[in-house]
Amino acid sequence: MELKICHLYGDVLNLYGDRGNIITMKKRLEWRGIDCAVEKINPGQTASLAGCDLIFIGGGMEFDTRLIADDLRAGRAAELKAAVEDGVSLLAICSGYQLLGRYCQDGKGVKTPMAGVLDMYTVCGKERMTGNYKFVLGEKSGGYEVVGFENHQGKSYLSEGVEPLGKVLCGHGNNGEDGGEGARYKNLFGTYSYGPILPKNAKLCDHILLTALERKYGLKELEALNDRAENEAFAAINARLG
Repeated sequence: MELKICHLYGDVLNLYGDRGNIITMKKRLEWRGIDCAVEKINPGQTASLAGCDLIFIGGGMEFDTRLIADDLRAGRAAELKAAVEDGVSLLAICSGYQLLGRYCQDGKGVKTPMAGVLDMYTVCGKERMTGNYKFVLGEKSGGYEVVGFENHQGKSYLSEGVEPLGKVLCGHGNNGEDGGEGARYKNLFGTYSYGPILPKNAKLCDHILLTALERKYGLKELEALNDRAENEAFAAINARLG
């Protein structure tokens, strides 16, 4: 078995070492004897997402977001939307997550169209939301607790047709108002958690990988791994949060 992971905009959106999510997914596949090929696609490149089993989009600065928005309008948005609707797995972090919505509005009220993959929008808030935080995933995503680090001024609002990835237990999440964190749509996972999120949340990593493996091979369960180090990392952050 083999999974092909597409690291979309990897040279631009890699704030806080988010490529660590790629490393984690690759290693957890290889430890189970599953091959993993990673392809990086950057703005301006014409490489297709066809054949990708899992797409990853990291986070970046506001300037980076505007740069990517230009590339989305050049045709990548339609390709991303088609992939998600076809069940391709996708993990998007912070501004990479915001890019999947209908638009982002800056502090001056200017709206920049985004990919339109998710029925949501993001506006610039007055205060920055930052720090370690914790949320519990919805039943669709496993129902267990996840720890992460958020640092964003954008406030995202989901439409009624889009489920949050989880419910905030400590911190801010999507907007600091409605208690939602991230988004889950088909096999798309959007979150505000930098850090990266997957090394200290092994169950979430495996859940995302399994969605891709089930779509491609019909696999229903993953071989268990020794997650002592991963669980200790989770426990360390969880202890800080009380």
